[in-house]
Amino acid sequence: MKYMVKSKILATFCAGLLTVSTGIQAAERLATGTQQKQAQKTVIETSPWFDDKDLTLTGVYYYPEHWDESQWERDFKKMHELGFEFTHFAEFAWAQLEPEEGRYDFAWLDRAVALAAKYDLKVIMCTSTATPPVWMSRKYPEILLKNEDGTILDHGARQHASFASPLYRELSYKMIEKLAQHYGNDSRIIGWQLDNEPAVQFDYNLKAELAFRDFLRAKYNNDIQLLNNAWGTAFWSEAYSSFDEITLPKRVQMFMNHHQILDYRRFAASQTNDFLNEQCLLIKKYAKNQWVTTNYIPNYDEGHIGGSPSLDFQSYTRYMVYGDNEGIGRRGYRVGNPLRIAWANDFFRPIQGTYGVMELQPGQVNWGSINPQPLPGAVRLWMWSVFAGGSDFICTYRYRQPLYGTEQYHYGIVGTDGVTVTPGGREYETFIKEIRELRKHSSSRETKPADYLARRTAILFNHENSWSIERQKQNRTWDTFAHIEKYYRTLKSFGAPVDFISEAKNLSDYPVVIAPTYQLADKELVDKWITYVKNGGNLILTCRTAQKDRYGRLPEAPFGSMITPLTGNEMNFYDLLLPENPGTVVMDGKEYIWNTWGEILNPPADAQVWATYKNEFYEGSPAVTFRKLGKGTITYVGVDSHNGALEKDILKKLYVQLNIPVMDLPYGVTMEYRNGLGIVLNYSDQPYTFNLSKGAKALIGTTEIPTAGVFVFSVK
Repeated sequence: MKYMVKSKILATFCAGLLTVSTGIQAAERLATGTQQKQAQKTVIETSPWFDDKDLTLTGVYYYPEHWDESQWERDFKKMHELGFEFTHFAEFAWAQLEPEEGRYDFAWLDRAVALAAKYDLKVIMCTSTATPPVWMSRKYPEILLKNEDGTILDHGARQHASFASPLYRELSYKMIEKLAQHYGNDSRIIGWQLDNEPAVQFDYNLKAELAFRDFLRAKYNNDIQLLNNAWGTAFWSEAYSSFDEITLPKRVQMFMNHHQILDYRRFAASQTNDFLNEQCLLIKKYAKNQWVTTNYIPNYDEGHIGGSPSLDFQSYTRYMVYGDNEGIGRRGYRVGNPLRIAWANDFFRPIQGTYGVMELQPGQVNWGSINPQPLPGAVRLWMWSVFAGGSDFICTYRYRQPLYGTEQYHYGIVGTDGVTVTPGGREYETFIKEIRELRKHSSSRETKPADYLARRTAILFNHENSWSIERQKQNRTWDTFAHIEKYYRTLKSFGAPVDFISEAKNLSDYPVVIAPTYQLADKELVDKWITYVKNGGNLILTCRTAQKDRYGRLPEAPFGSMITPLTGNEMNFYDLLLPENPGTVVMDGKEYIWNTWGEILNPPADAQVWATYKNEFYEGSPAVTFRKLGKGTITYVGVDSHNGALEKDILKKLYVQLNIPVMDLPYGVTMEYRNGLGIVLNYSDQPYTFNLSKGAKALIGTTEIPTAGVFVFSVK
């Protein structure tokens, strides 16, 4: 769709981190055998917005303002014939909705809504705030966003207005309130999308600086000394005597106070969150039986996703093929990264239980470095990948390929003539037909096999950890998200359901919790971990965990001692190696390469040493420990391996000890369950043979799954 900035996470999914696993069919027999015959039902609160019997709804973006009105009915009729159930209006239409300040025109939109309804298409209404009209930019230039280098953005693109501008918010809310008054009680409107791909803005306008000072006054109780202590301003003569002396930190300045930057990033995320939350509350004054969401780009370290509590649920945007070549094999760039959609599903779903994908690629895009055709079948594969994670709806961007503007080369469901269905459009049509057929065979959302639920695992995630590490990486080869991905990739090869969760979630809901490289911590969090383990939970902590407090300061205590009551370990020191001369770690006679981070541990007598260092002056020293504590266990992985092989073998060893059955899927093949259905997806460059257990019924595809293929079966 639009110009999507690639998140760091996309760059971490490099092919080849793990070798293809062995023993696949034997593991499948374990995972799909007798235990599968007894599907376990977990009672959860159902979504008030979607009927579980529908499985998922499918929709498509449409821009009435882009096309001659004489073509609208033809287009909506064709959408209906292809099977789409909803469409999406007014995302970038502020200039049409409010052509002059205070003068509103909804008549054209009313006609579009009526025509959509004629063809059984519900509508998602949007707030248009991503593209303020030119009269606003010219009359009120103070609303324009200012970059750190002093560049002031201008009209002609999008997202050029500052969320920190009180005037911009006032003008936005006036327009949104009129829109909500007009459509809030309209049964043809099922829900609302706020803005478009709202990101965290690093705005250097005067209003943003004043708002930052107010943010700090509130956080530090208007006590400048509390701020000085938190930021460590005694260092390098940085002390402030007044909040009015504080400016926005220059993030490009190499030695800028990283405690200040930590607070600035918190502030910047809060500006985006507040803007969305206030829009949502305004709409809900008038909306009846309509949900409100927005469509985030999954930039997980920006810190704003899930931070607007009034939203009914979260949605995301996902594009898979744009020249990054993160797929498998020579043509993998035509299929995309095998875990990109899965990661987004597992991140967005746990926030509120309901999620959808607002934008999914229908074919070639226009904004990538290289924009190839997807492999035939890939578009359908992506839709099934979204569905497999538990989504309630899938929407594609867009119905018609535009004839003018920035996105001329962005494919749609139909091509430039407005009538010819594209290859991706046909794959959407196929998916919609398949879903409608499956509605006859499905059961409740949480009908899943007992062994699948037994390996349910949480990854504890807080974006502030990556913020902190980013400013003090200590090793240029360190990559926080690549470190997390080593554990996530292994879990998906296990066929494990995974939730990325925040500290607010109940850890006891999960047999295993992994908190990778969780650098910022406090006693409350450590106590929560200890309670979880003592009550029977199995916790995995990794290197760099709990080294700093929430302000990013080192405690006045031995390094890493915050978690000593939990792990029992004392850290003698940590080491970092040159990438061209890496070190070796040994576990169970097998050697693994590392260089980014290694902690040399002194474990307690009641701990098992699982791995030790080799070929360094600390040869034989522990790198990985395992300890029983109360009814549970704590595994500490003090080293980050080169390719994730060590992390995979540690998890295998642990799950065997815990008697948790796992699969051994090769990289590129994933498997999920929902609604009594098993879904196997093949992103690899080789056909994959799935061993279907006795009693299971094939519904879509065959057990010989080609590249970009999907196999769906019933587990009832």
